[in-house]
Amino acid sequence: MPFHNIESRCIAFAAICQAAYLIDKIATKGTCPDSAAFDASLHSIMRVESDTPLEIYGSYSALEVGFRSMLEQLDNAGNSRNMQITKYIIGMLTLEKKLNKNKATLSLLGQRINQVQRQLAHFDINDASVLSNLDSIYRDLISTLGPKIQINGSPSCLQQAQTQHKIRALLLAGVRGAVLWRQLGGKRRHLIFSRKAMIHQTKQNLHRV
Repeated sequence: MPFHNIESRCIAFAAICQAAYLIDKIATKGTCPDSAAFDASLHSIMRVESDTPLEIYGSYSALEVGFRSMLEQLDNAGNSRNMQITKYIIGMLTLEKKLNKNKATLSLLGQRINQVQRQLAHFDINDASVLSNLDSIYRDLISTLGPKIQINGSPSCLQQAQTQHKIRALLLAGVRGAVLWRQLGGKRRHLIFSRKAMIHQTKQNLHRV
């Protein structure tokens, strides 16, 4: 991709943060706080080819939740960082690294995503049958690659099948964001050495919402 710059990488990292934030809220509260952000995250799984990184998510406003969560993670002046979200982000980055090294799984992933794309001709992205399909893709192909990401939340919420499907679909979306982050040249060291620049860029992105 010709978009190896901090603006593009901040879009990708915000997508990871958005998935992690929504997972935390669904796991603890049982409901998604932003349906538009949820849908945008899931649609990104389907957009395997695009002209620009932003096109994968549709608009800056579709990533507003992610930009705000990203600032909480990186600009921790008021001790506002949610460590559970941090763990989810690290877990998704780790799984993506394993996925990138497994060509057979990447091929299977592409085939399974194509099946969901055909399903979307008849159903919305947030339909129960689509969520169940995305859930199974994550369970079958991604979660087996490395240590499982432990989700903490309300037991009464986590026991519900629909909640589980939403969470695993978002984990898949988060890994999709991590794939984009790597493709755009994103490295873990950027989160340390380029942190101030990323914070500045993310604040600019929020002004575009």
